[in-house]
Amino acid sequence: MDHMQQEEHCSDGEDFFGDYDSLLEDTSLLAKLEQAERAEDDKMESTLPPAEDKDALTDSILDALDEDLFRDSLPSSQQQFVEQEAERSKALQSGGRDKKRRSVSEHLKRTMRCNAASPASLSRSLALKEAVLSDEISDAMHAMETVSSHTTDLGPFFGLPTKVKELLSKLRGINSLYEWQETCLKLECVQQRRNLIYTLPTSGGKTLVAELLILREVVCRKKDCIFILPYVSLVQEKVRGLASFGLELDFLVEEYAGSKGRFPPVKRRGGQRSLYIATIEKAHSLVNSLIESARLDCVGLLVVDELHMLGDGSRGALLEITLAKVLNLSSHTQIIGMSATLGNISDLQTFLKAETYNNDFRPVQLREYVKLGDGIYEVDPKEEECFRLCRRVKLKLCGVQYSSAMQKMDPDHIVALVTEVIPRHSCLLFCPTKKNCENVAVMICKYLREDFLRQRQAEKEVLLRELKDSGNGSMCPVLRKTVPLGVAYHHSGLTGEERKLLEDAYSNGVLCLLTCTSTLAAGVNLPARRVILRSPYVASELIKTSQYKQMAGRAGRAGLDDEGESILIVQDKERFKAKALLCAPMEKCYSALLADDGKCLLHLILSLVGLKVTTCAEKLHDFLRGTLLFVQREHLCEHSSLDVVLQQGVHLLQVKGLLSTQGDALHVTRLGRATFKGSVDLSHSQVLYQDLCIGLEGLLLSSYLHLVYLVTPYDMSLQCTPDWMTFYTQMALLSAAEQKMCAHVGVPESLVARKAAGQAVKKEQNVLNRDLQRGQEAGPDPPSRHLFFELFCNQRRWLFTTPVPLETAVAM
Repeated sequence: MDHMQQEEHCSDGEDFFGDYDSLLEDTSLLAKLEQAERAEDDKMESTLPPAEDKDALTDSILDALDEDLFRDSLPSSQQQFVEQEAERSKALQSGGRDKKRRSVSEHLKRTMRCNAASPASLSRSLALKEAVLSDEISDAMHAMETVSSHTTDLGPFFGLPTKVKELLSKLRGINSLYEWQETCLKLECVQQRRNLIYTLPTSGGKTLVAELLILREVVCRKKDCIFILPYVSLVQEKVRGLASFGLELDFLVEEYAGSKGRFPPVKRRGGQRSLYIATIEKAHSLVNSLIESARLDCVGLLVVDELHMLGDGSRGALLEITLAKVLNLSSHTQIIGMSATLGNISDLQTFLKAETYNNDFRPVQLREYVKLGDGIYEVDPKEEECFRLCRRVKLKLCGVQYSSAMQKMDPDHIVALVTEVIPRHSCLLFCPTKKNCENVAVMICKYLREDFLRQRQAEKEVLLRELKDSGNGSMCPVLRKTVPLGVAYHHSGLTGEERKLLEDAYSNGVLCLLTCTSTLAAGVNLPARRVILRSPYVASELIKTSQYKQMAGRAGRAGLDDEGESILIVQDKERFKAKALLCAPMEKCYSALLADDGKCLLHLILSLVGLKVTTCAEKLHDFLRGTLLFVQREHLCEHSSLDVVLQQGVHLLQVKGLLSTQGDALHVTRLGRATFKGSVDLSHSQVLYQDLCIGLEGLLLSSYLHLVYLVTPYDMSLQCTPDWMTFYTQMALLSAAEQKMCAHVGVPESLVARKAAGQAVKKEQNVLNRDLQRGQEAGPDPPSRHLFFELFCNQRRWLFTTPVPLETAVAM
């Protein structure tokens, strides 16, 4: 009975082993240790020179035990750094066998006695780190508490222990900050933890300021932090960059991107704090889970990179919803936003209740050019035409003139522009599509000289082997051709490991040219001496001024170049579009909550009711007063008031079966709860539920077809224009079971045959087998089926936002 009572009150920090004396009194255990030690001594005596001391076993057994326990508590993003440290430790031990080592039994006795006398809740590794940093952290916290508007003394290193400064020097090679960075960190609003928006040109060093503020929050104030980045690749890069800081300063770095991240996040033992690095979509789900578990106040700081993405369609609306929830529900969370120059920063300042800091600093001067025909024109807004001719393209490549065949293959003279800087300097070539990246890389390599093969040849061979190993023995044929010449492409079609290998090779100078898409400009730290924009388009859309500034801003490597160059290639018919692009003021950022017929506003209403933030229309209106939409209501709600828009939204959610009313109170239905918790598009939730119900009745597992159907995103179906004859031919090759499945989901062979024959049908269906009209016309199914849908959404929510490889879908 007493034993049971002890178990009831046992906490994570208590000693589960009780008194160690019983172990120490076990002479058989100690005898075994002595016997093992003597056997090891005999073994070492036969292998070591006579001059060496042979009384030895190291402390590594106990050290390894502590490190294993420490490593088990880490997220996967930091595991690799622990493993690297372990390898380094083994290397040091192998070279130091002449050092006299203590007996295992004596060490074990002493350790057991210490543990019995003082049951510590932290591992030895964590305790050691705390001891080293505690004094400086105390000083920093004292400085933060006593600082006032009359002093700029923030402690050892801007409110951080000096070890942070040492780590910046060791890991990043940063020994001092730019003047604007010091000024920004000493702003009164930063010292008083008020919200801040700061804007600078690309490559100005914005991210370092945010990282120092994050470190101060998580190390000194012991609060969790959220860092929101726009793309998965940027999240992965930032996780790699900050994981080592987390290991040294004792906090966790957790990745929330793609399929990674837990909702709500795991509560860590010993009060260990976390930095959550997330994409916009994952950050929204993370904040929702923290609200639902009443843990939002644990977040001390939320940082948003590329704040101008607030105006970027549905993703911008999701970011706005996330920020509005934090502003409304957590008075203790500081918000920091950073961006390039914005046209209407005052609106964002009002929305975030923030102060602003602006600077036009660039570490390297940027010169912007436009190529028209064979002329290179410098961009000069003072000129009437905005362009001023400065030179002609050099069409000779080491004495070889452009031939007619080469002129036909390369009418924009890309090879000439590239070879002016490579291989001595680096170059980025932005292309409008992923396929164009690969084609241009192959075309350039076709005309490069043979001496490019001899540049860093051994390192290129290593890179090729690593790329092949990452692909399990196979690699992209394009990279096989281009890497030996120092050229590669970079886009989202690469695997994470391939991307990392190519980025490292480019940063180290093994590769001198990357052909890439615009996403590389959004934050991956790969600057170049020259940046070339292959076209003023991304896919078929004209790029925005902010996108152009991002791409051009990658020109110029701090510490390596005196200046950087950007060259935009335009055709003569695009002259006026280019002028408007280069000389126009920065675009203004507008709320996207009403975009797509107000779909994002409906999602906000549904989540607020589902999270029990509010249950009545009046409180919904109060919440909307804290959004960017409310700040810009006069511009965005010209035809109706915000009250009317809100009422229409609530009514539409009721019609869809996602909201219900009991008196004046609003409640989410089970279908509504599954929809907002799974982050499912409102226009797809009903048809998705019905597809899952059909799958529940009979899931075909004899082939991949039914699984592929279930995990294919609905919006992909709208992008397809099928060749129905090809579709019919392929359908005829399906097995009888697969054809039965097609008919079961609404695509019988007879329908495809009529489409192939050009006959009219009552219902349009597409190559992805998505019968969207069925979901829009049918009402909600019986409530008993909603539980399955909710469970599926909660466990597999990422399927509805990210296309997945077939092998991944099958392995689930």
